[in-house]
Formats: sequence, C-alpha cells, structure tokens
Amino acid sequence: MRLRLTPREDSYYDLFADSANNLVTASRLLVEIISDGSDRAALAEKMRACEHAGDERTHAIMNRLNESFITPFDREDIYRLASNLDDVMDAMEAASDLIDLYKIDHLPKDVVRQVEVLERAAELTAEAMPRLRSMKNLNEYWIEVNRLENQGDQIYRRLLAKLFGGEYDALTVMKMKEVIDALEEAADAFEHVANTVESIAVKES
Repeated sequence: MRLRLTPREDSYYDLFADSANNLVTASRLLVEIISDGSDRAALAEKMRACEHAGDERTHAIMNRLNESFITPFDREDIYRLASNLDDVMDAMEAASDLIDLYKIDHLPKDVVRQVEVLERAAELTAEAMPRLRSMKNLNEYWIEVNRLENQGDQIYRRLLAKLFGGEYDALTVMKMKEVIDALEEAADAFEHVANTVESIAVKES
C-alpha cells in the first residue's frame, strides 16, 4: 500500500455523501410521481427542490476544489464524480417534469420497473460514498450498479417495443418516449458514477 505523507481534505467525502443521499430522496419522489392518483404537480415541485439542492452540493464541491491545495484523490476524478452525480439528478428531474408537464395519466407498467432500478441504484450509491474514505468494500457496489444498468437497458427496450406496437397514438408515443429516455439516461448516469468510483479505487489501491 502506498504511504501518504500529506494531510487530506476530508470535507469532500461529506459532500459526496450528501449528493448521493439527495439522489435517494429524488428516486423515492419518482416512485410517488409515477403512482396513479398522485399529486404530480406538487411532487414535481419537490423534485425541483431536490435538483436545486443537488446543484448547491455540486457547486460546493467545485468551489472547494478550486480552493484546495490538497485533495483526497485526483482533482480530475473529484470533478468527474461530482459531475456524474449531478447528471443523475438532472435526468431524474427531467423525467419528473415531463410527466407533470405532459399530464400523462397512465404510464406503462414497465416504467415502474425502470424507477425501481433507479431507486436501488440510488441506495447503493448512497451506501458506497462513505466507503470512499477507506476505498474498501466497493467492488460489490460497482458490479451491482452495472448489473442494474443492464437490467434497465432490457426494460427500456421492452418499453420501446410496447410504445411502437400500435397501442398508443403518435402524440402519446412521443410524450412517453421522452419520459422513458430520461429515466434510461438516469440509469446510465448511475453507471458512470460507479465506473468513476471503480477508477478512483484502482488508482488509490
């Protein structure tokens, strides 16, 4: 193991953990938003608040990066991890906003499975962030998130097949496709977070 002869700036770990916990909150809001009979306008507003909170945490990380001489790992990796976490939040907020704006009353049942994938990925990410301090016990995290992303891809393809199967009119297809595209983008972004964590762990081992 490599010896470290310099002190470390530890506040990054707390900021990453806060960002990941915010994603758990957002994923659970998505679960509510896609439920029949939910107050989607109110929930979309809560999601926007989550997105603003995520932006604040991202800006805090970037400001700290600009001010810090010493960082816990490569500056480039800190920037990339913060950006990846922000991308997840942006995609989930986009899906929420589209569902509200388009007034989609009933979504295909596989959208529930898409959101379940995101909720589980968010929980795993939140559990993993504190372990960045030690860089231990992270292997299962990135393996499972990659598995979830593959599962998400399969669900996405089934949803596309259903949308273009003739059951829906063209306008509804366009609206729903934007929603499922945003959810798929969120799943991809979770995988990017996991891949970044894997890259950091390999460099620090």
